[in-house]
Amino acid sequence: MSQEAVELYEPIQTLKPVADDIWIADGPIVHMAMYGAAIPFPTRMTLVRLAGGALWVHSPITMSSTLKTEIDALGPVRHLVSPNKIHYTHIAPWSRLYPEAIAWASPGVYERAASQNIEVVFHADLTDEAPPAWSAEIDQLIFRGSRFMDEVVFFHRQSRTLILTDLIENFEAEKVSGVYRQLIQLAGCLHPDGKAPLDLRATFWGRKNEARACLERMLAWAPERIILAHGRWYDRDGTQELRRAFRWLDPGRPTR
Repeated sequence: MSQEAVELYEPIQTLKPVADDIWIADGPIVHMAMYGAAIPFPTRMTLVRLAGGALWVHSPITMSSTLKTEIDALGPVRHLVSPNKIHYTHIAPWSRLYPEAIAWASPGVYERAASQNIEVVFHADLTDEAPPAWSAEIDQLIFRGSRFMDEVVFFHRQSRTLILTDLIENFEAEKVSGVYRQLIQLAGCLHPDGKAPLDLRATFWGRKNEARACLERMLAWAPERIILAHGRWYDRDGTQELRRAFRWLDPGRPTR
């Protein structure tokens, strides 16, 4: 499947403000081996400037000279976050650019990197509790229940922004084409009804109670925005979108 099957969120590799002290940067297409094909995904990272000026980078994308210049103008990069075991491949090159940054490992990422023969060094593990470096500004929890992958989710209190990775994907029909659009629709990730893809939802079978407990904690944060790694993110009505996207956890409501 070619890159032309999905459009980028132009301009890419440049910072786009979300609210005070939080930005996103859309990245180039990556291809993942799925369903016997190389499936294209648009990418997105989130950057937060902490109170002391240090920069916290969630799921770094491919670096460019323009992006580096913009980032360096904001402050020193001190935290590189892998939110789940799939989103880690750019941690190593960013660590070489910013050797003083701490690389934070998500559950299962060590094993994933080893299985793909990708060399990456992590300095600390993410847990259900935010570390002191950002606990006053960013909440976090490990979203549990999947037999395949745990994802660490984050909530930036100042902007009331929930930062997710693959737990919601929200592809716009006009940005995808051909067989890829059919796959996205089958997976249940087509805007305006984006959610976790069907194959990921299936891995929660028998463990949805764990996931519901995590969802309740996320709802208690009452997010106003939700940033996603793939597809259109939600710049308003965050709590409402969160309830909608996770209705598959309620057996009394349809999953798609």
